[in-house]
Amino acid sequence: MSADGAPAYGTGWIEPFLEAMAAERGAAPNTLAAYARDLIDFAAWLSLRGGRIETVSRTEIEAWMTALEEEGRAPATRARRLSAVRQLFRFAVNEGWREDDPSAQLSGPRPPRRLPASLSVEAVDSLLRAARDRAKQKRSGLRLLCMVEMLYATGLRVSELVALPVSAVRGNPKAIMVTGKAGRERMIPLSEPAREVLAQWLSRRDSEDRERRRSGGKPSPYLFPSRGQTGHLTRIAFYQALKTLCTDAGIDPANVSPHTLRHAFATHLLAGGADLRVIQELLGHADIATTEIYTHVLDARLKNLVLEKHPLVEAEQQSHKGPGGKQAMG
Repeated sequence: MSADGAPAYGTGWIEPFLEAMAAERGAAPNTLAAYARDLIDFAAWLSLRGGRIETVSRTEIEAWMTALEEEGRAPATRARRLSAVRQLFRFAVNEGWREDDPSAQLSGPRPPRRLPASLSVEAVDSLLRAARDRAKQKRSGLRLLCMVEMLYATGLRVSELVALPVSAVRGNPKAIMVTGKAGRERMIPLSEPAREVLAQWLSRRDSEDRERRRSGGKPSPYLFPSRGQTGHLTRIAFYQALKTLCTDAGIDPANVSPHTLRHAFATHLLAGGADLRVIQELLGHADIATTEIYTHVLDARLKNLVLEKHPLVEAEQQSHKGPGGKQAMG
C-alpha cells in the first residue's frame, strides 16, 4: 500500500472496486465477472507497454481504444470496456487514489441500435403447443412448459426466472414480486394460463421435494431446483431445452432464445396498446430509453393503418374494382 492508502499497483484497484460495485450497487455476479475481465485486459495491455493504471494518461487510454478497434472488436465490446475503465477511475478519484480522471472526457463508440429479435403471436402459440405436448409425454416436460409460459407471461429475464424462489409463487398469487438488476424490486401480474400451469408444476415439484427429504436431502428454496452447484436450473440448461422445443414446434432454433420470449412479451403488449411506462416497469428497465426501442412495433402498426385505412387509399382500392367489388381487369 502507498502512504495515502492506495494499492501499490494499478491492478490492486480492481478488487476493491468490484467489492464496492457489489456492496453499493448490488451488481450481479455476471456483471462483476465482465468488469473483472475487461479491467484485467486493460491492465495487461498497459503493462506490456510499460504503463500502469495509477499513472495512465488520457492519450494512453485513447491508444488502447484504437488498438481494440484495430483488433476488430465490435463497437458494443469497445463501449463496454471503456465504461468499465471510466467507472474504475471515478471510484479511484472518490477514494483519493488519483486527483484526476483521465477517462472523464472520453466518449466511446456508439453501438448500432438493433431492433430486438422477437416472435409472432402465432410462433409463440406453436411453441406453447409443443411444450404442452411434451408435458404429456416426459417428466421434465411440465417444468419446461411452466418456464416457457412464465417467461412469455411475465417478460422476466432468464436469470430472474431460473433463480425465482418458490416462496414467491406460494398461495396462487395473481402477481409475483421479482428482484432484478441492482436489487430493484418490481411486481408482475400473472395471467390465468400461467397460474394454472404454475399450480401443476408446484404440485409436481413439491412431491419431488418430499421424496428428496425422505432420502435425507434438503428442500430446495427455488421454484426450479437442480442438483447442480447453483441449486437451481441453469440458464444454459433452459436454453438447450428451449432449442429442442423449437424443433418440435417447427421453428428455426437459431431464431429463438429465452431473451426472444422476453422481447415477444414486450412487443405483443405494445402492439396491443399497452403504455410504454407500464412496459418499462414490467421489464425492470431503469431508463425508459431502453424500453423505447420497442416502439418500432407501434411505428409499423401506425404505418399499416395509414396505408390500409386512410379514406384516399380505400377510395383508390374501390376504383380498381369492377362490378360486385371484383378487381377490374386491366
